[in-house]
Amino acid sequence: MHILHDQPAELYSTFRLKTRLATVIEVSCLDDLTQLNTSSAPLVLGEGSNTIFLEAQTKSIIRFVGATIAEHWIDDASCLLHIEAGHNWHQLVWWAVEQQLWGIENLALIPGSVGAAPVQNIGAYGVELADVCAYVDFYYWQTNSVQRFTSDDCHFGYRDSVFKHQLVGKGIIIAVGINLTKVAKPVLSYQGLDDLPATANIKDIFQRVISTRNSKLPDYRELANCGSFFKNPVISTLDYKKLQQIYPTIPGYLQSTSKVKVPAAWLIDQQGFKSTRKNDIGCYIKQPLVLVNYGFGQAKDLLELVALIQSKVSKAYNIMLEPEVRLLKSDGQQYV
Repeated sequence: MHILHDQPAELYSTFRLKTRLATVIEVSCLDDLTQLNTSSAPLVLGEGSNTIFLEAQTKSIIRFVGATIAEHWIDDASCLLHIEAGHNWHQLVWWAVEQQLWGIENLALIPGSVGAAPVQNIGAYGVELADVCAYVDFYYWQTNSVQRFTSDDCHFGYRDSVFKHQLVGKGIIIAVGINLTKVAKPVLSYQGLDDLPATANIKDIFQRVISTRNSKLPDYRELANCGSFFKNPVISTLDYKKLQQIYPTIPGYLQSTSKVKVPAAWLIDQQGFKSTRKNDIGCYIKQPLVLVNYGFGQAKDLLELVALIQSKVSKAYNIMLEPEVRLLKSDGQQYV
């Protein structure tokens, strides 16, 4: 266990706003967790790729950094992976591709840790974590015990799970179980992959996802960002048809007989936000859904730009965009 005091927040958030974190606790195993005094539940953090600290953080922050992988073969083709929460997600995908294990190749280059993946139910190119998740192991502060949540128990939704609601502040994810297979199961329906042949191998898909993401999204190590800032809104098919009458080219992806997902990037781009800046905070030149920090960004500028985007999109389409990124105040509570 490592306990660090008065840390620069930019080391723990890929958006790199300059503020301070009072205490950062890094634990690597279950024994470390049992030794902690968690009467005041700490704030859980992965790799900080989906978290922005708006203010100096007074609440203690805890990171689970254990990163082992255990393989459990069910039969010759099916494998259950048990991965500790501290493992880097993209490195896991790369490892699985090298092992010719299908199921998460479409989720390449998503930043963050394995432990953070179930919280958001990460997804890309037609695949979500929920499609392969077998279970999530969750450690409770109050009882010092571990509960295994099945995939159904996790209540996965679009960028949503039980870990974002009922279990907030009650504990920490320490491991995730993922089902993968040696049987080729390419998912190529999503734009960017749909021109690949049905016989595309796992490495071809993996590399295409990486090249496509790199063409649209900035590397957070070179230009501070948290990836897609807003969720893609899901609206009723009736509302979507009304919008189509006004905006015939508006894209949409059917989610059910009554729901359609509309790309937030399109809504923002159509309102002319590409390259818009508020001092050192701006919309990425290639993809306005991505907000970036050019080096000396301030929280007030970020919040002003977020509010401006939400206001213009709402007035044009009657859709309120919801941030996908966690925006945290000094006490660890989310900014609304």
